[in-house]
Amino acid sequence: MEGNKTIFSQIMDFLPCYTFDKCVERYQGNARVRSFSCLEHFYLMSFAQLTCRDSLRDTITCLQAMGPKLYHMGLKSGIYKSTIADANENRDWRIYADFAQVLISEARKLYDGEQFGLDLQETLYALDSTTIDLCLKLFPWAHFRKSKGAVKVHTLLDIRGAIPSFIRITDGSIHDVNILDEIIPEAGSFYVMDRGYLDFARLYRFVCYCAFYVIRAKTNTNLRRLYSLPVDKSTGIQCDQIVALSNFYAAKDYPDKIRRIRYWDKETDKRFVFLTNNFNLPALTIAKIYKCRWHVELFFKWIKQHLHIKAFFGTSENAVKVQIWIAICIYVLIAIIKKKLKLEMSLYTILQILSISIFEKVPILQLLSQENIHIDNNDNSIQLNLFDL
Repeated sequence: MEGNKTIFSQIMDFLPCYTFDKCVERYQGNARVRSFSCLEHFYLMSFAQLTCRDSLRDTITCLQAMGPKLYHMGLKSGIYKSTIADANENRDWRIYADFAQVLISEARKLYDGEQFGLDLQETLYALDSTTIDLCLKLFPWAHFRKSKGAVKVHTLLDIRGAIPSFIRITDGSIHDVNILDEIIPEAGSFYVMDRGYLDFARLYRFVCYCAFYVIRAKTNTNLRRLYSLPVDKSTGIQCDQIVALSNFYAAKDYPDKIRRIRYWDKETDKRFVFLTNNFNLPALTIAKIYKCRWHVELFFKWIKQHLHIKAFFGTSENAVKVQIWIAICIYVLIAIIKKKLKLEMSLYTILQILSISIFEKVPILQLLSQENIHIDNNDNSIQLNLFDL
């Protein structure tokens, strides 16, 4: 009965444990482990995420205060700081990365019909990265600058439901454009990117895979106009042109035509130049597609504010990746719960309620459906200007 289970246990019941065991077996995560299995490790780190714990000591203190309730959370072993620290250091982070992909696959199916404010039947992805600053003395492997360390979380976000479909965690020295080499474009899909990803040899792969890109042009991009298309300047579209690369070597990398659209945003009085290989959609639709890139910015802001990926429980590369991947698992898991329980409230509201009710013994649907809960989905703290860079 759900009423006899804690909220934490009910949350974990949404996990496909059989698939998790397969991920553990793939990397022999429980080999020579006498206590504190990979599943217990996942539970404990998930508890830290859900209850906003800032350190291992903080997490252990809270758990030890619960005493007998630990068994009902699935934590059958004694909880010690050194045990968790060793698990973060030694448990292969790929276990949790693979499991995150399983959850992502499930979530994307649930959100397949989600609307995102644009009449577009094709799948729309937004590609970007966020940087998490680290102390270089404590994290010497996280190269970024001469006196500064960092890791980058490169994310390809499916705009429908704001579910990440591809994530790569690297040190801060890896340039964003290199991630294009790891992405296999889906035919017919749209990929929206900022100008940091402008590399014509890599962009031509989208043409070869029959996929579409929308990207901002750099000011020094050399293009020659072939012909212009008619535009309605009252919509903000200044020109719609078919162009080709004028640089000899760039033209060898990208021998096809490109569509160039100049757009003026009257609210900010800024002008933007977009490049795309789609020649059929209206120019204004292309500008609106680029506007959707901000979904990935909101995703990064959300996980940084509401999940804990700034203060890490270990200093090794493995420990950092374990914590980030489990944080992503929690984000996707809450999105799955929201859809399966048909909840109207935001992910932020759900997390806030769960964080203070984790040991309550009440059906989770009843907890999240109480009529006396005031839901305010107008979270102005995450609103960004559409074209404000």
